[in-house]
Amino acid sequence: MKNGHNAAVGNIAAKVMSKHFLILQLRPEDDTADGELWKICQYGRLDRTQVHRIRLEREPDPEVDLRDYAAIIVGGSPFDLSTPPDRKSELQTAIEDFFRRLLDEVIDRDFPFLGCCSGNGLLGNHLGAGISGKYAEDVGGIDIEITEAGHADPLLAGMPSVIRVLVGHKEACDETPPGSTLLARGTLCPVQMFRVGVNVYATQFHPEGDFEGFDVRINAYKHHGYFPPEAAKALSDRIRVEHTPEAHEILRRFVARYRDQSRA
Repeated sequence: MKNGHNAAVGNIAAKVMSKHFLILQLRPEDDTADGELWKICQYGRLDRTQVHRIRLEREPDPEVDLRDYAAIIVGGSPFDLSTPPDRKSELQTAIEDFFRRLLDEVIDRDFPFLGCCSGNGLLGNHLGAGISGKYAEDVGGIDIEITEAGHADPLLAGMPSVIRVLVGHKEACDETPPGSTLLARGTLCPVQMFRVGVNVYATQFHPEGDFEGFDVRINAYKHHGYFPPEAAKALSDRIRVEHTPEAHEILRRFVARYRDQSRA
């Protein structure tokens, strides 16, 4: 009887732990995509078996049933949303169409979502914010200020008023997206983190970012217009001395919050 009880408990536990975190990636290079996934797992404290990864540049229109997942995390991308439609590749257009459908459902259900960098632009654009190069930021570390609403949010509560984060982007939201709450602002780029509803988040910075991950991206994207190619080594040296524990804590808290809820 005892063995039967233990088996039953084990089956229940397996069902409780069955929901994965869905990681949606848009990076075409294997090393940058693999590095991003590893850093999300490292700082989110996720085992590789706890995530389901979809590389959208290989599968731009996947079937996604939100009931199968605890939450969604979207990484960065070399794509620019502000590129004129007639100059976008078929792949980029297909991926953007996928996100329009996905974000409709995510927002309607207030489904746990964290869009990082490009994920920030995709969510902001979906809500009606302008996306342009007006607030582009060079690759490096910056200080951002947590707003009053941010201090009341579970992902940021108890943190210092100013935290250090890693950035590097050619475009950003021109304004706080309609219907959202600004959680953190920057000096050069005003919209650094916002929330829609209770569970839908976006960061312009990289909560998974560190020297190891950024060094790979710097070398992969040095010919993509983010910075002069000859500046790559100096940028890597600059990132090497950055320390962004609060940014990593945001990712850890997001994962912990929705992993715990998926067990309820």
